[in-house]
Amino acid sequence: MHELYLWPFADAVRAGTGAIMCSYNQINNSYGCQNSHTLNYLLKGELGFQGFVMSDWQAQHSGVGSALAGMDMSMPGDTVFGTGRSYWGTNLTVAILNGTVPQWRLDDMATRIVAAWYYVGRDQINIPTNFDSWTTNTFGYRHALVGQGYEQVNYHVDVRDEHTIDIRNMASRSTVLLKNVNNVLPLSGKEKLTGVLGEDAGENTYGPNGCGDRGCDNGTLGMAWGSGTANFPFLITPLTAIQNELVANNAAVESVTDNWAASQIEALASRVNDVEGVAIVFVNSDSGEGYISVDGNEGDRNNLTLWQNGDTLISNVSSLCNNTVVVVHSTGPVLLGAYANNPNVTAILWAGVPGEQSGNSIADILYGRVNPGAKLPFTLGSTREEYGTDLLYQPNNGAGAPQDDFTEGVFIDYRHFDRAGITPVYEFGFGLSYTTFTVSNMQISSHAAGAYTATSGMTSAAPTLGGNDSSTAYADVLFPANITRVPLYIYPYLNSSDPAASTSESDYGALASSFVPAGATNGSPQPRIAAGGAPGGNPELYDVLFTVTATISNTGKIAGEEVPQLYLNLGGPNDPKVVLRNFERLSIQPGTSATFTADITRRDVSSWDTVSQNWVITKYPKTAYVGTSSRSLSLSMAVPL
Repeated sequence: MHELYLWPFADAVRAGTGAIMCSYNQINNSYGCQNSHTLNYLLKGELGFQGFVMSDWQAQHSGVGSALAGMDMSMPGDTVFGTGRSYWGTNLTVAILNGTVPQWRLDDMATRIVAAWYYVGRDQINIPTNFDSWTTNTFGYRHALVGQGYEQVNYHVDVRDEHTIDIRNMASRSTVLLKNVNNVLPLSGKEKLTGVLGEDAGENTYGPNGCGDRGCDNGTLGMAWGSGTANFPFLITPLTAIQNELVANNAAVESVTDNWAASQIEALASRVNDVEGVAIVFVNSDSGEGYISVDGNEGDRNNLTLWQNGDTLISNVSSLCNNTVVVVHSTGPVLLGAYANNPNVTAILWAGVPGEQSGNSIADILYGRVNPGAKLPFTLGSTREEYGTDLLYQPNNGAGAPQDDFTEGVFIDYRHFDRAGITPVYEFGFGLSYTTFTVSNMQISSHAAGAYTATSGMTSAAPTLGGNDSSTAYADVLFPANITRVPLYIYPYLNSSDPAASTSESDYGALASSFVPAGATNGSPQPRIAAGGAPGGNPELYDVLFTVTATISNTGKIAGEEVPQLYLNLGGPNDPKVVLRNFERLSIQPGTSATFTADITRRDVSSWDTVSQNWVITKYPKTAYVGTSSRSLSLSMAVPL
């Protein structure tokens, strides 16, 4: 939990995030949105999170339980979409009035939500709502679910500004060059014949937004699927961008964008080879959120192979054309071993999911306007089994629930490959450039920092902000006579001064002691958590103990970007071989050098001690490495602890 999964949450809290969402899954058989250990103890206690916890949509499974466990906001409010029934609303009001949930917990919820609102300046900048997430029509119902309040709901405000330029730049600069035999890339744009092959190069026949929440894999992959998607204002396909490039140069370009058109694919690949041109093959592998299933892949991918006959496509083209360039759009690792070792596959680019500028961004790379400098954010193995872990495809814990025991510990991705002694196809952190770099002159300097001190003492008591003025009379919280109710909305008011009638719960009246854990309503001062003390945890964890520097030189003939990486070995017999601790992207002109600078904090060299429940620096000697990937670490030095 601490050395792997909690680490980025600590960084987010320390950076000042105002809201964190609790999840659908169960943690030790307790739903994430009512798991007090993760929400109250780890997040709000140890990490000192001052914002609010909101549920994922329909991830709330209890009323009193989720309130006492640390959830602050229920989204969208009802138990099941469109029912109007709620674990909170009227039920929370009754729970506060009868003392099942203490007043201080309600005040804490409200304070956290409003504090985050002030923190991001919404009291100063408050733009009225000008769009409706349920329709793109100009006019519609303000309350769409119940067809009430017909008015203008969309003002079609264009907020893109310079986003198009930014997206193109980010997409090209995040493209990873994996293979480049004899510097076949960048292309000149004057090749005798360029063949563009693969459905992933072309249009979605339904249009870029033709599949709801991008829930299909038709045409080029610019965005994964799920509820976090947005509509494309446009989607420039790779085929369009390459055609524009080559037509401007009066060069020949042909395409086949049907992955199953074997005879046409083979004919084009053969003609490209005959004139010593280049075949650019586009393939993909998609995934998304679990409420959408695409070709039998329910959210997560069922495998690591390429989709839409992609492997056959590459094999067919490369068997006939000795200058085949492969471009991969994918949401994660894919199996590319066969092509890494295929001499006819002269270049491989991994382009992720690039967004609306998919075509222009890859053309920038292919034709050398942008020198690739990105690195792989995961390991590419030879087989799915090499990764050491797998998905759960069927519930294995009863009641439709999955149970993953995380037996791999911290050994995921490159940490697992290192421990298992498996040579990857392309390792974590790997990425080539059109120029060359060297890494030299590593140095470590120490900084004066005091000893680590565990946080101690007691918290203050939980404040009840309403004082003694808050009424506990049910009759005081009935629906106001002058309110116009919107059907299915969740209100805090009671329908009756009889709480049992208002809640309409069959188990109303059960003693709190039968379902509320001991101490759950205790608002008295509590012992401070040793590893806590400030947002992000104990502030001394972030003391800089050492600074590592190294010289990065561009030994090639063109400007480029290199991403030197700092890894540590913590020395223990059960520690990973190396763990990434820092990196920096440097833009370097040819024939010049730049200095890579990376700090090592106390947390970077610490391990989590499960006995003391605190961070400790173990007695084992520690080593720092600097290089250009997790498997290319040419420099090393002992950390002078």
